[in-house]
Amino acid sequence: MIKKILVSQPKPTSEKSPYFDIARKLDVEIVFRPFIKIEALTPVEFRQQKVSILDHTAVVFTSRNAIDNFFKLCKEMRVAIPDDMKYFCITETVSLYIQKYVQYRKRKVFFGTTGKIDDIIPLMVKHKNEKYFVPQSDQHTDDFANMLDAKKLNHSEAVMFRTVSNDFAKDEPFDYDMLIFFSPSGISSLMKNFPGYQQGDTAIGTFGPTTAKAAKDAGLRVDLEAPSPQFPSITAALQDYVARHNGTED
Repeated sequence: MIKKILVSQPKPTSEKSPYFDIARKLDVEIVFRPFIKIEALTPVEFRQQKVSILDHTAVVFTSRNAIDNFFKLCKEMRVAIPDDMKYFCITETVSLYIQKYVQYRKRKVFFGTTGKIDDIIPLMVKHKNEKYFVPQSDQHTDDFANMLDAKKLNHSEAVMFRTVSNDFAKDEPFDYDMLIFFSPSGISSLMKNFPGYQQGDTAIGTFGPTTAKAAKDAGLRVDLEAPSPQFPSITAALQDYVARHNGTED
């Protein structure tokens, strides 16, 4: 019987989240507790990469984390971003988040529609004379940079934030019937926090193929994988799995 589920993400800010519906409908407790956290680089660490932000005319944001840490580091380094700086964002939601730091209407902001990283490439090509700066995590791949190279776009990348384990306190309970992971980093954090972890009857769910692979490579049994043709979202997959496992299907 699954009664207590750990979702390794921050608690949703909206009460309309499907997670709360699942908890009510299936009478389970859902605890939101990230296994990882984002940490900004220090100005000294950033400067070691020898990239000047002000040498660029446009910034490419692929996440809200990138926005937070870009403006945080700029403030700490006393880098004044010019009013004519352009911003290219992976989605409209990410683009609207820029308002947290600058007056949106005074900026030139462009965004993709699908949420896929290659969706903003055509927008960037239309502005091929820009010098693009791409803030990155320490766990980035070179795929995006290679795409920009293929289009002969002028660009620089620099790490501005890192993903670190959000360690569990010694007296923090770990009595869950199911764990849900969203990144390979979360799997790494589980193994770091609990060396020699034995899964036993605890169910494990993963979102994304790289997360599922990391779990299996760590010797874990993956009971639930999303997205799938039947369940494109982790919440839909979770509701179906728990209902079947607990025998509470409609």
